[in-house]
Amino acid sequence: MFQSLSDRLSGIFDGLTGRGALSEDDVNKALREVRRALIEADVSLEVVRGFIEQVRDRAVGAEVTKSITPGQQVVKIVNDELVAVLGTEASPLDLKSTPPVAVMMVGLQGAGKTTATGKIAKRLKEKQNKKVLLASLDTRRPAAMEQLKVLGEQIGVDTLEIVAGQTAVEIAKRAQNEAKLGGYDVLFLDTAGRTHIDEELMAETAEIKAATNPHEILLVADSLTGQDAVNLARSFDERVDITGIMLTRIDGDGRGGAALSMRAVTGKPIKLLGTGEKLDDLEDFHPTRVADRILGMGDIVSLVEKAAETVSQEEAAKMAKKMKKGVFDLDDLKNQLLQMKKMGGMGGLMGMMPGMGKMKKQLAGANVDEKMFDRQVAIIQSMTKKERATPALLNASRRKRIAAGSGTSVQEINKLIKMHRQMADMMKKMSKGKGGMAGALSSMMGGMGGGMPNIDPSQLDPKMLAEMEKQMGGQMPDLGGLPSPDAPKELPTSVDDLLKGGAAPRFPGLPGLGPKFGGKK
Repeated sequence: MFQSLSDRLSGIFDGLTGRGALSEDDVNKALREVRRALIEADVSLEVVRGFIEQVRDRAVGAEVTKSITPGQQVVKIVNDELVAVLGTEASPLDLKSTPPVAVMMVGLQGAGKTTATGKIAKRLKEKQNKKVLLASLDTRRPAAMEQLKVLGEQIGVDTLEIVAGQTAVEIAKRAQNEAKLGGYDVLFLDTAGRTHIDEELMAETAEIKAATNPHEILLVADSLTGQDAVNLARSFDERVDITGIMLTRIDGDGRGGAALSMRAVTGKPIKLLGTGEKLDDLEDFHPTRVADRILGMGDIVSLVEKAAETVSQEEAAKMAKKMKKGVFDLDDLKNQLLQMKKMGGMGGLMGMMPGMGKMKKQLAGANVDEKMFDRQVAIIQSMTKKERATPALLNASRRKRIAAGSGTSVQEINKLIKMHRQMADMMKKMSKGKGGMAGALSSMMGGMGGGMPNIDPSQLDPKMLAEMEKQMGGQMPDLGGLPSPDAPKELPTSVDDLLKGGAAPRFPGLPGLGPKFGGKK
């Protein structure tokens, strides 16, 4: 969602960090560009004005002019102010109250309230072991109640019995009574929406609030709303005093203005993000991490969390044991491909790696097809158990059979086998203490039939690493060769120089990436 804003700001800051000293005029020119970038990203004008003034007050003072690295200091100030606009701390859903805790979902029609309700309920049931009841109060939209009932069946969560002819307030009261009698921990009240804000909608929402006194009132807003997000948030906050915001369709091509505007105008925290259409696509909102992503600093913490979610300890231990022996068969390759897909594919991983924003763009330019992972998994699944364990058995006739079974070509089978051989060789090197993350990626990309484009990491900010270490409680992953915050200003000018000092960070279940990213100069 923040891609276009991130690209604009990165270009502006590249010009600042490349200079040895900054005058007040240099800072003002950069801030004019930042202002333009924020407005183009649909950030509310009043929010942009306040943000730019806050940054200017600090950026033209002694904090920058006396700094050894003034350009980087300006970037840090912008980062600090972005965090302040988005909210200084994460604010998760508050369920610390006498059960059943009522959570009221409000917003316009089409924002995704019902799906959001299902996503949150699924998370509470699976991760917090909560007993949840879902109740649809939408008496206007056709099949709205049936939709919530189907969602409840999919995730194994109870839904309130549908009784025709009742008003929204009557349904809400019946739901509360049912939740108390049934011993439920959390009750979700999915209210009706409209295509636009009107008095009838607000009056009904206020009535439901008065009748049920919910502990949380969550405004569900579409991140594609744009500048009108300010009016939406303000209207609901004035009438029902919302306690938080959930943004949906974060994976879309929205420009990010809604997130920056709604939090700043209402003062209410953004609590959750809907990152896709699947019921598992839900994330907590962390202001610091989002600010880092906007400024192209990556998000190592979220990457580690995603890795931990997609790889069980048992799988990681099993993989580590095989790697120690230097064993890497086609089943292992299939697991690696599936895990990378779960974590957002190659592009998603690169987007969360520090300093890899430009690399992600170059990866996109290399036309790497993310669906290739699906085809490669299909190829491996078309093999016998014996063939997956011993790839040497794959002669010409077997490869023809596998190609027919997987709906692919023999050439694709050959590429996969070559990629596996390269990765197996890499695992053997790693078992002897050699290599790391970049080499395995090089092998994978080579096997996919395209080299990795050359990367210019000269814009990597050493201070960024110190901030990451602080966020991770002092447990900084080995970034092999990246400069420390106290290192000289001369930064590496090639990937080989960048990774000369050691291996890149490793995450459980992911293939290691060794000392080169590959590709021709």
